[in-house]
Amino acid sequence: MAAQEGVVTRPTFWGIGHAGELAFYGLSAVAILVFAYGVYRRIERITAGQADPVDRLDDLPDRIVASMRVVLSNRTLFDRDAVGGLMHAFIMWGFLTLLIGTTILAIDMDVWTKLLGQPSFFVGDFYLSYSLVMDAMGLLFVVGVGVALYRRYAARKWRLRGNHTGLEDDLFVWTLFLLGVGGYLTEGVRILGTGFPAFETVSFVGWFVADVLAAAGMSEATAEAVYPVVWWSHSLLALAFVAAIPYGKPFHMLASYANVVTRDEKAGVRLPGIPADLDADTGAETVGDFTWKELLDQDACTNCGRCSAACPAESVGRPLDPREVILDLKRYRDERDAGEAEDVDIVADGGTSVVDAATMESCMGCMACMDACPVEIEHLSSFTRLNRQLTDQGDVDPNVQDTFDNVMRKGNTFGDPADERADWTDDLDFEVADAREADVEYLWYVGDYPSYDERNKKVARSLATLLERADVEYGILFEDEKYDGNDIRRLGEEFLYVDLAGHHVEQFEAVDPEAIVCTDPHSYNTFENEYPEVDFAEFADDPLMGFDYDGEWNADGEVAVLHWTQAVEELVADGRLDLTGDELDYTVTYHDPCHLGRYNDEYEAPRELIRATGATLAEMPRNRADSFCCGGGGGGLWMDLEEETKPSEERMREALEDTDGDVEKFVVACPMCMTMYEDGRKTGGYEDDIEIVDVAELLVEAVDAGGGETRAAGRVE
Repeated sequence: MAAQEGVVTRPTFWGIGHAGELAFYGLSAVAILVFAYGVYRRIERITAGQADPVDRLDDLPDRIVASMRVVLSNRTLFDRDAVGGLMHAFIMWGFLTLLIGTTILAIDMDVWTKLLGQPSFFVGDFYLSYSLVMDAMGLLFVVGVGVALYRRYAARKWRLRGNHTGLEDDLFVWTLFLLGVGGYLTEGVRILGTGFPAFETVSFVGWFVADVLAAAGMSEATAEAVYPVVWWSHSLLALAFVAAIPYGKPFHMLASYANVVTRDEKAGVRLPGIPADLDADTGAETVGDFTWKELLDQDACTNCGRCSAACPAESVGRPLDPREVILDLKRYRDERDAGEAEDVDIVADGGTSVVDAATMESCMGCMACMDACPVEIEHLSSFTRLNRQLTDQGDVDPNVQDTFDNVMRKGNTFGDPADERADWTDDLDFEVADAREADVEYLWYVGDYPSYDERNKKVARSLATLLERADVEYGILFEDEKYDGNDIRRLGEEFLYVDLAGHHVEQFEAVDPEAIVCTDPHSYNTFENEYPEVDFAEFADDPLMGFDYDGEWNADGEVAVLHWTQAVEELVADGRLDLTGDELDYTVTYHDPCHLGRYNDEYEAPRELIRATGATLAEMPRNRADSFCCGGGGGGLWMDLEEETKPSEERMREALEDTDGDVEKFVVACPMCMTMYEDGRKTGGYEDDIEIVDVAELLVEAVDAGGGETRAAGRVE
């Protein structure tokens, strides 16, 4: 489009010539074809994965709109790193604006004027507005890339470097920078070469560059002479970048959005089930065993390291980095597709494998990686597949295998007799009802640790006291209660998990309570989110399964499943524990259990109960969704892992050193957390500094301090 005298616009192919224009269109077509072929090959490789058990394309229009809000707002990128979020927002918004602006220009030149024969709209006020917006947003783009360069090369943020960081990352970020700066250099040379048209002041960055070039001694004639070289340099770099997008790291710009669109809101919270066929491939024997979504996860990873920074296992020196696992799998898949890698085990204990068993044993199943990931990578889905493979191969930690054996033989992780499960009630001065024989409002699932572990038995007795004083109709299953199965499932023992689930839903159906109340957040999570997902009919006829139930359980949520803090919070709000809110004057801190907080978004019920006692709550720096795992999840409770600093010890240090106020008590709401922190208090040397208490124990102390009377005078029969 040639410049016309007196018309407010710019000459698009100024000084390039007709042959140059044709060459540009030819190269553009080649770049687009190379881009399209690359995208096709990527999609072909991803869709070659196994079918995913979750319908990820249901309500697709709503998914697309919701994902656009997530991506355009950069909401997930601001979590834990405001500077990084702002940096990425500048880059993304600037890049999209420049892309849209280039598209508008192409429409005007190639469609509106050439194909349709209409007069150009790229003139006058439209052109001035266009130039102002493009210069402003382009400046944000350059600033954002500049911050990225600073963080990578000057600040040298550790999470931006890893085993998969290399020349490709450098080329990507420097190409973006050169594209941004090159665009302004091209604009500045044009403005200088065309004699500083007055209306071009709206292109304030380009005008500034032109002023700098003029001050440096570049004349109008020189600018006109060098402009084709500058223009072609910028154009060829842009076309090469477009063509290269599907073949390297830039592809994350497309894969990440697709990953957000196809995300499962309950990923990790509910694990994918397996078919009843014992011979079915449920692990990761080969790279072809992964689902298409798990393959998309690998392509969507941007190597940003946010999951690495959030991972408690990585932070205490365990051999797990969530990013490395995802990218190790991707690299092996790429090398296998290119014929550059031999067949090796995907995961194994020792020998040559893509992922080592010790890496997976380090995972705490806390979902911090998934919470931190800005592109919705579902790490736990892939990790569970790897764990299932280890279980199938028999490559599990000996202590974990002992736990599996205990559950299979005795129905609990301790290997203790089932008829001793309710012995903790012997020290109560009232009887706890047998839910199998009495009508109850609340069926209380006590759990393994409150039933068999001496420290957690005290918590169970405290909770029983609270329910008794609130005059609640509750009962337990005694020896018909077994282990809930949540953590062994995350360790890959799926068939045993299904057997436990079938046993429990038969008990739940027989009792028919209004609500199931769980002591342990792990039990709460699996009853609430996973038992309703099990297709019991598929397994009911299997002679190895110890249940006959063949229906769906609680698919419509007709039975409320509650963590005990949620149930007791309602009782306190109703005044059934006679708390005035000034019984205790301690300063305490509270640890958010992963399965209650990050898994199920319940943060306030325990805090409301703490406040109801009168205790002052001093929050730790890492709280709520950013809470730091105790180390017990994912089987960590049953393993003897060598680490210089245990996660529980690090959390103790944080409570004492980084929390506002003189904290006297460390409050938990999970039996596993209680066990891990009592251990960390001893091994870390904090026994004289702080006391570990459960919210239930704190409440009983407050009720006793307030002189509240036991509402139920008699025994519960």
